[in-house]
Amino acid sequence: MPDHYSWLTFLLEHIKETLSHNAALLGEGMIVQGEPTWRSFEPIIAALFVCVLLLLVSRRVRWQLADVDSAVIPEARLTLRTFMEAFLGYFYDMAKSVMDAKRAKKYFPLIGASALFVFFSNVMALLPTFPVATSSLNITLGCAVVVFILFNLYGLMANGMDYLKHLAGPAWYLSWLILPIEVISLCVRPITLAVRLMLNMSVDHLILGIFAGLIPLVLPLPVMLLGVIVITVQTLVFALLTCIYIGLATEHEAH
Repeated sequence: MPDHYSWLTFLLEHIKETLSHNAALLGEGMIVQGEPTWRSFEPIIAALFVCVLLLLVSRRVRWQLADVDSAVIPEARLTLRTFMEAFLGYFYDMAKSVMDAKRAKKYFPLIGASALFVFFSNVMALLPTFPVATSSLNITLGCAVVVFILFNLYGLMANGMDYLKHLAGPAWYLSWLILPIEVISLCVRPITLAVRLMLNMSVDHLILGIFAGLIPLVLPLPVMLLGVIVITVQTLVFALLTCIYIGLATEHEAH
């Protein structure tokens, strides 16, 4: 797949050239052998940017909700507060539809944080020169591994050793067959989460950049509309699968 460049790519290249020039002035002993892969830092910086943006947005919304008397009255226009309320309310209702209300409330911090990070990272794909964190397998795999570790931890906390015993199946004489299948199925989950999100966002950002370079004003608009659909669907899929995995891991807790 061809590489796509953003303003952050050129900034990192400029930093690399500056450091190389300064190292040459200081002498050969200061020059590090081998050329660093500066583009590998781009997804990390983009992900950190999204995290800082989310922290600022959440702080702003929390400050607006601090006044309880005014917070109970919905605003008449679309603002940052109404967007966050509608966005998180939708995913909270989705979590309640997958699991009961008690577990949805208990595990929603992970579900809501995942949905916000994936959505805001995906939105960057609509900007042709902006880096997209979710177009990197390192970032999406990191998100998927966090979900994988936590839903297994939730399962152990909710059901104890029964969570591990169910991997062997109900019949002990079939455990030698069922256990490897269940373990493989469990370990494949973060890989499918990461690869699906990465491929869709990489292709979406690449296509938008190509069309924006051909006809900058008119042609990218339909592509951007399709990009909005891809962004929304991928956020829904990631959050929904997270809800399903948590619900399956903790289902005995509700009984």
